[in-house]
Amino acid sequence: MKTYFYIRVSSKEQNTIRQEVKAKEHNIPTDCVYIEKVSGKNITDRPVLNNLMATLKNGDKLIVDSISRFARNTKDLIDLVEQLNNKGVIFISLKELIDTTTPTGMFMITIFGAVAQLERDYTHERQAEGIAIAVQEGKYKGRKAIEYPKQWDKYYRMWKADNIKAVDVMKILELKKTTFYKLVKQYEEGK
Repeated sequence: MKTYFYIRVSSKEQNTIRQEVKAKEHNIPTDCVYIEKVSGKNITDRPVLNNLMATLKNGDKLIVDSISRFARNTKDLIDLVEQLNNKGVIFISLKELIDTTTPTGMFMITIFGAVAQLERDYTHERQAEGIAIAVQEGKYKGRKAIEYPKQWDKYYRMWKADNIKAVDVMKILELKKTTFYKLVKQYEEGK
């Protein structure tokens, strides 16, 4: 019987320290702390979570700082908690004080998940309204074009000539995959 702690932030630039402190406060060994820096939007694109779910066994306990760190919508949250329950794993969310071993805990997780999803939907709606107003007033021009890193031309030509793999160019120029392909598109459209 082990206790695990799952930590997630939405991007590589975000900091996990606050959640790591919570894991330490609960005396979770570092090998039982799973840290992921990826959007929670799609649970199938979360390799660390998938690895953790495969690791968990009957009688284990999974702790998260908040349900929003575990799942980003009610359906995913309920699906994940059901998987945990089927494996005999106890799920605890510290912020919401939820323990899924009780009927009240299951009810509360459904309510909190729905509220969290509603708040995200409202945030997206407000953001879209704000952008629409800014566009009308001429204050919003969209994102700035991504700047090319030094030596872009050299590595772009090498990549196009099949002398280097895209993944190697990304490493050398310290680019994320999405940024690399945005630069390629931007560069090729600008020719």
